[in-house]
Amino acid sequence: MVQILDKMRSFNIFYAVLLLFATQLIFAQEQVKKEYYGKKFTVLEKPGRDGAVFENLSLKDSVQTQLVGEIKEVCQVKGCWMKVKINTDDEVFVRFKDYGFFVPTDASDKKVYMDGIAFLEEMSVDDQKHYAKDSGASQEEIDKIVEPKRILRYEAAGVLIEE
Repeated sequence: MVQILDKMRSFNIFYAVLLLFATQLIFAQEQVKKEYYGKKFTVLEKPGRDGAVFENLSLKDSVQTQLVGEIKEVCQVKGCWMKVKINTDDEVFVRFKDYGFFVPTDASDKKVYMDGIAFLEEMSVDDQKHYAKDSGASQEEIDKIVEPKRILRYEAAGVLIEE
């Protein structure tokens, strides 16, 4: 009788451990992986999701804020800039503070939280062509750039990308 109880106890322990392992595996798959680049920061309860932060800015203004959006494009040379679509149709051109960090070149279409400074910039023709080349644009597309362009800019001290 004792041997049967010992076998049942071993059997129950084995299945309890198996069940625990399976539960951990299921919960681990449900968690979203997040990766910081640059300075770590606490995400605000409601980071900016639209272009409202840019509405009242002039070319000389800037504002410290957090933004959230979807990465649409990343520098394919080394990940030194990205274009982020925020909830409106606006796209923000993002560079990283003091060239201090880069993001993965395959980060397109991922959700990103950014902590830094928002501002407007008039980008020169030469800079536009440089960034177009970095993004892999054709020479025909690069040649179409002929005048400066006012763009929404962001200098991120830190970014948090959801994998």
